[in-house]
Amino acid sequence: MRASRLVSILLLLQTRGRMTASELADELEVSVRTVYRDMDALHAAGVPLYGDAGHRGGYQLLEGYRTRLTGLSSEEAGALFLSGIPGPAAELGLGSVLAAAQLRVRAALPPALREQAGRIQARFHLDAPGWYAEADPVPFLSAVADAVWNGRVLQLRYRRWQEPTDVERRLEPYGLVLKAGRWYVVAAPGPRVYRVDQILELGVQEEEFTVPEDFDLLGYWQGYQAEFHAWLHSADAVVRVSPDGAARLTGAAARSLDASGEVQPDGWTRAVLPIESLDHTCREFLALGAEIEVIEPAALRERMAETARAIAALNAG
Repeated sequence: MRASRLVSILLLLQTRGRMTASELADELEVSVRTVYRDMDALHAAGVPLYGDAGHRGGYQLLEGYRTRLTGLSSEEAGALFLSGIPGPAAELGLGSVLAAAQLRVRAALPPALREQAGRIQARFHLDAPGWYAEADPVPFLSAVADAVWNGRVLQLRYRRWQEPTDVERRLEPYGLVLKAGRWYVVAAPGPRVYRVDQILELGVQEEEFTVPEDFDLLGYWQGYQAEFHAWLHSADAVVRVSPDGAARLTGAAARSLDASGEVQPDGWTRAVLPIESLDHTCREFLALGAEIEVIEPAALRERMAETARAIAALNAG
């Protein structure tokens, strides 16, 4: 455990430059006293680092010093090559950069870890998009990514789902997120989330901006997803589902069935399922055919019956 932490200290100092004992302790989730002991161990091992006291002080490696990646475990080395998803990297214009970076990392690995990383790459491939949807064209993705990286303001025309559909926006792009094969940009004011494939026209401005120091892209996205799902499932439906219908439920409906379902004497399960709009839920439930019965709300039950009658009329005779 300590050896792994010592390697982490070296890599942190190598990539970030000067860091205080307190910053290292926070990063590694250890005490400052532990960091001091680790620094003494690195000194004793001959690692050329030095420390300065005072407000602007901290630990720093001697300029030009680089460590080889001999402290990696086989799992860590494999994860480095598994994490580089080639498709999204290419979409961002970083395909060749990713390949070059992996080549350099591979060259720095000891032979045993190099072989392990090669096996990982040969046996595992990550393909982010879903099966039944073609990838949306994202012609402005590279420009948006460049603006995110360089802190440039965007002026764009954007298509949204509600009226007025086409709007002009001035955005300060904080970060990009790839979710289920679709790119989103998180941008101020707000911040808010925008689909990159819905950008109709884009201009990158000379005006610069600074991302707030307390902004955390991962934390924001997790909160956004939670709010989105809470808004999406704003109502409930009481249903009866056959064993075959229950087996075909997925996602939140399947989880709710497991949590609230009560098997009745005829083998069907009575449960409370989360629903979105009447139209969306009606389409989803009709996909189960006669394997689901809606008990409540009455509006959804009536919509299901009306749609079923319309289907029967169209296909009669």
